[in-house]
Amino acid sequence: MEIQAPMKQMGYDRASVVFSPEGRMYQVEYARKAVEKATTVVGVTFSNGVVLVATKSIQKLIVPESVEKISKIDEHIGVASCGILADSRILVDYARIRCQVNKITFGEPIEINALVKDISDRKQRFTQMGGIRPFGVSLLIAGMDGGPHLYETDPSGTLREWKAQAIGRGMKEARKVLVEEYKENLSGDKATDLALKALKTGEKKLSTRAVEIGMAEGGKFRLLDRNSVKELAKKFV
Repeated sequence: MEIQAPMKQMGYDRASVVFSPEGRMYQVEYARKAVEKATTVVGVTFSNGVVLVATKSIQKLIVPESVEKISKIDEHIGVASCGILADSRILVDYARIRCQVNKITFGEPIEINALVKDISDRKQRFTQMGGIRPFGVSLLIAGMDGGPHLYETDPSGTLREWKAQAIGRGMKEARKVLVEEYKENLSGDKATDLALKALKTGEKKLSTRAVEIGMAEGGKFRLLDRNSVKELAKKFV
């Protein structure tokens, strides 16, 4: 009797360390699905920095500040999370510790490339160990390190550097805007407008209450306050 396709798959999707005959790792693919269903996150580099924008799912009675999509990792590095936010919190805490260990050990801030590789290595290890699952989160990591840098890490541990990137459920529509309208050496204001436009295109409905913006500029990373976010996002909602 011929085995149906779902039955064939069952033997290969119960552990992250098992390859299917097609060379697929189903647990990693499931983790990517968690990212694809999450609210959209956009990052755009500009002449002197990087802007991260994100929207989050919030309910009427929830305190918006209790849901954190963009986090400060070190003085010069920030991260936007897309996927399972509990997994993101663990990786954010891990990254903050790595930054402080580097500062204590070497007496200087960590290089953003070194931190991204460290996070990606940790993610990749969780695809090779039995009894655990991959992190169901992708990260856009922005920072200043001799210039602006924007990196993406996905659940498999793959890392890429981008000039502009979108992840999450609206990534296809948002990326189309970025591809068509991104230009080298944008100003900070124009990069923020482009990121918000891409976010709006990907999400359709935006609320200033649900938008977060982080900015790496002049060697520092900062989260914009609620009034600043409202002022910047109001023309896109």
